[in-house]
Amino acid sequence: MSANWDHTTDLLVVGSGAGAMTTALVAHDRGARVLVLEKSDRYGGSTAMSGGAVWVPQNPCMSEAGLQDSAEEASTYLRQVVGQAVSEERLQAYIAEAPEMVRYLLDNSQVAFEALSKYPDYYPELTGGKPGGRSMESIPFSARRLGRELATLRPSHPQELVMGRVGLTAGEAHVIVTGGLRGVFMMAKLMLKYALDFKARRAGRRDHRLVLGNALIGRLRASLMDRDVPLWLKAGAEDLIVEGGRVVGAAVRRDGQLIRVRADKGVVLAAGGFARNQAMRSTHQRAPITESWSAANPHNTGDAIRMGTALGAAVDLMHEAWWTPTTKIPGKDYAWILVVEKSMPHSIMVNQAGRRFTNEAAPYVDVVNGMYDANSAAAPSIPAWLIFDGRFRKNYPCGPLPPGRFQPDERLPRKYREQFMHRAPTLEALAERIGVNPAGLQDTVERFNENARRGVDPDFKRGDSAYDRYYSDPKVKPNPNLGPLETAPYYAIEVFPGDLGTKGGLVTDPSARVLTESGATIPGLWAIGNCSASVMGVSYPGAGGTIGPAMAFGYVAARDAIPQ
Repeated sequence: MSANWDHTTDLLVVGSGAGAMTTALVAHDRGARVLVLEKSDRYGGSTAMSGGAVWVPQNPCMSEAGLQDSAEEASTYLRQVVGQAVSEERLQAYIAEAPEMVRYLLDNSQVAFEALSKYPDYYPELTGGKPGGRSMESIPFSARRLGRELATLRPSHPQELVMGRVGLTAGEAHVIVTGGLRGVFMMAKLMLKYALDFKARRAGRRDHRLVLGNALIGRLRASLMDRDVPLWLKAGAEDLIVEGGRVVGAAVRRDGQLIRVRADKGVVLAAGGFARNQAMRSTHQRAPITESWSAANPHNTGDAIRMGTALGAAVDLMHEAWWTPTTKIPGKDYAWILVVEKSMPHSIMVNQAGRRFTNEAAPYVDVVNGMYDANSAAAPSIPAWLIFDGRFRKNYPCGPLPPGRFQPDERLPRKYREQFMHRAPTLEALAERIGVNPAGLQDTVERFNENARRGVDPDFKRGDSAYDRYYSDPKVKPNPNLGPLETAPYYAIEVFPGDLGTKGGLVTDPSARVLTESGATIPGLWAIGNCSASVMGVSYPGAGGTIGPAMAFGYVAARDAIPQ
């Protein structure tokens, strides 16, 4: 080893989410020495905190479930959703390579998926859209298979755990929210299984049945452990090192000490976006914006983007994010994603004039875009308010609160009753309490109620799409997403334009190589995931539209960096 270098490897992977780990696994299998860096004290990135879905057209799990798909259908669908912000070459690379990535992992690692056959694409009515199957989730994974590595696995987002303890798969969560008595029995069974896992309970509260993003990361980490691929924690890359015009390593701050790591084959940046960098958000994105509304990994501060642009890399889509409405929980430093709540009947979302401005049940990216598009000084929609009645409160969860039939208002902690969920005996009193125009709210509710009884929403088409109806109440007729607000008391929670992470970043080619403003490649440098400009452009094709591309282009980058 040269005196100028403290450590040498073949490929250096910066980040430890699903994309990074896929890159490391494939590069190792192609004969490379690989080192994975994670700047925090927990591995897994935003993937570990997420729902862990992976959106891949023509994935092998679809055929196993008896579902049909084709590259032509995927191409037609994606071009409509993505628009013109992404080159045809990159889009086709994703369509071709993503299924191969899935097949490779299924055949060569501990990764195991199942198709979510009832989870539709976000725009299933478009030509080429599908009613289910393109989104996959990891089969639950035993934490015991990680051994000591469990202690440093980044925990799930708190909202993914029932009572802060028990994890649910996406399929289980759907049944529990919409399945009536069947859902009650399923929840009881899972809680009993958790309680009877005596070995895990002696170790602590953490559920040893890993699901969602924790299951995906757990399976990938176990696969890297099988290969003895090193993963350094508390090791953040600070600068890229260039020799002869090629990236050959990085300056890494490990446990507080700055060291030089050589990477003979190059560096793959997979360190997430800039969701938690307020200065970058204020510079590039629409106001008002604050990183505190984001549900992304708190360590996503744009490091990889900064390192790439320091070498002349181009950036794109910096104004965009994986938008989702969120709310804030008293005493907590994280944002709560509103996915189920906004779609259930007996609720509406309004601005300060008391008026609806969007289809509340639409894909979450569209709801946030609707918030920004409608925002004005005369009638601010940031923040907005989710308004619901006593029937909603009784039957459906809202943020951290279970349905009222399981935990009535009087049994809620005071901080929730006084600081989170506003309650009043009438709509007028509720409007006055939250600073919304009472007359506007009353008029809006009267119109909404009349249409809800008929099962139509002529204003915003809520409930028309199969995606809208994925989270709904099938017992409510004639439209499971609609239901009049007529049962006192009435409630409101504040809604912000949040996100799952940013999607703007370094511009890359179909091989994930980083490009300059002139379109030239930066030799020895690749970028994937949220530190690269998303192949999904300004939209979101379906659940897992973030992780699927990160893993697919990680697979591509590894093969490009380590040719055979």
